Amino acid sequence: MDKLKNYGIILASGTGSRYNTDIPKQFVKIAGKTVMEHTIEVFEAAADIDEIILVINPDYRHIAEDLLLKNNYKKITKLLNGGDTRKESSYIAISSIEDVEANVLIHDCARPFLSQRIINDCVEALKTYNAVDVAIPSADTIVKVKDKVIYSIPNRAELQRGQTPQCFKLSLIKKAHELSRNDGNFTDDCGLIVKYDLSDVYVVDGEGENIKITYPEDIFMADRLFQLRSVLCPDEQSLNGIKDKVIVIFGGTSGIGKCIEDLALECGAKVFSASTRTGCDITSFDSVCKFLENVNSQCGKIDYVINSAGILKMGKLLERDIEDIKNDINVNYIGSINVVKASIPYLQKTKGAVLLFASSSYTRGRALYSTYSSTKAGIVNLSQALAEELAADDIRINVINPERTATPMRFKAFGKEPEGSLLQPEVVAEASLKTLLTNLTGQVIDVRRKAK
Repeated sequence: MDKLKNYGIILASGTGSRYNTDIPKQFVKIAGKTVMEHTIEVFEAAADIDEIILVINPDYRHIAEDLLLKNNYKKITKLLNGGDTRKESSYIAISSIEDVEANVLIHDCARPFLSQRIINDCVEALKTYNAVDVAIPSADTIVKVKDKVIYSIPNRAELQRGQTPQCFKLSLIKKAHELSRNDGNFTDDCGLIVKYDLSDVYVVDGEGENIKITYPEDIFMADRLFQLRSVLCPDEQSLNGIKDKVIVIFGGTSGIGKCIEDLALECGAKVFSASTRTGCDITSFDSVCKFLENVNSQCGKIDYVINSAGILKMGKLLERDIEDIKNDINVNYIGSINVVKASIPYLQKTKGAVLLFASSSYTRGRALYSTYSSTKAGIVNLSQALAEELAADDIRINVINPERTATPMRFKAFGKEPEGSLLQPEVVAEASLKTLLTNLTGQVIDVRRKAK
């Protein structure tokens, strides 16, 4: 049997009546992009998704078309006007697919935090089941209420909160919609399968972050989630693509940077490492430019640029010398700006990538390390913003966020620590090179010790 195609159906035809604004929620901007763009990008990045069908409100078709023209989406094959209800819009989408059989993943556009893990699990489950839902356990007790009086309290162990996508064999969901043609009570495709007893519905584990934006206050939560969101290191990525790449590493003569250099050389890359030891000062834009210019003159190109340089000093702000504080900021933050800005002309030619480094303290400032924590938070915000600016040039930029790592810098700051409590820099080096080879951009990549 031929492999079935996987269609991602994004339902974006709502009017946003509960959102209570002049424009539907799918066109509201979060973290520099509309909700619709964020959701489309999730399906664009999913290796298992072959085509995307976008269902929109016809009154806002012009906005959707402008977004498609602005972005270089490759998987969207249909832009359909939706119906008066979610059920009708879902039916319009599945009816547009001409395959005899296929897998369809129907997703609410207002859930932009859908993870690749959920998509992968859904596609895998469709190999065994004909209908798949996504849900998470209910953390709250659910009560049934009538006239403000509780009349029943269901067993919470049997209750889960449904999410999307909801996934089906095409023939099954078409049959369900045909049977329910005159039933307008359903807003849930899996509910149709259950009502007409057409198939078991398998449940894939959802995620708390896979929230649905419904009310204006949800935007504030979503904006915060985008700011702090991270993904795990792409373990499945091969390092074969590193061979013959030209890699420049600032801060590459010790610690994580040195480990990246060693591993990249093993993989056949051409590596040029810079640091104050080699006469390159990242706090000087001219110094960074000269180093990159020299590498380019030798190799004729630069594929990847990494900045792992940083300093970690302890002290209360009041008690530290102002020049010492300025040096922290110049090395940890201004240095990254210098590196990225100087690298852009070279990476435009190779459609390359930049890698910067954060710290687990970027999510919340840490007493006695205020400048270090705040500069690392700045690195994350900088990268998220630059990912949008550099997208037109096909330059990717990501941030590696390792947990506490056994580096000379950490040893100098904290001394000896319990054996096995720190991440090894070689693990971070591997994750860094793997990230460079992905299509990810604007992401914070968490690198963690593997559980024993």
